[in-house]
Amino acid sequence: MKRRVQRKAFTMIELVFVIVVLGILAAIAVPRLAATRDDAEVAKIRSDVSSIRSAIVSERQIRLLKGQSNYVTRLDKNVASNTADVALFDGNGTGTDNVVLLQYPIYTTKESSDKPTSGHWIKKGVNQYVVNVAGTLVDFNYTASSGTFSCGTSPECISLLR
Repeated sequence: MKRRVQRKAFTMIELVFVIVVLGILAAIAVPRLAATRDDAEVAKIRSDVSSIRSAIVSERQIRLLKGQSNYVTRLDKNVASNTADVALFDGNGTGTDNVVLLQYPIYTTKESSDKPTSGHWIKKGVNQYVVNVAGTLVDFNYTASSGTFSCGTSPECISLLR
């Protein structure tokens, strides 16, 4: 009587089947993970805009308590346009010189250019800023007479601040 020997290995068909299943799972998961980075950048920019607007309102309230009814005249301490790796709205939360200052500054892009890297800001002009949201440039302007920090009615702006 012949003794049957037990195999302790996988067959080629079993290995191919496992590889195909893993490939299908990877094809489903990779696009979802790539979109997560863009979503995180949008959330960061929304948070930045909210912080800037909150600082404008906070500084206005401080001024009203002092008997001044005007808004701050600018949002930074004369940072040069298209300057790389500088702090915007910096001052450690102490407003001086008619400037809105955040507790923690927002840093500009690492490269000096008029197009910031994705997820970063750059100063374009006096009270004019540009932010790159997942490859789309969105312009923001501060209006000192009304204290508004907005990006207008462009489709990019509307989808960003939705």
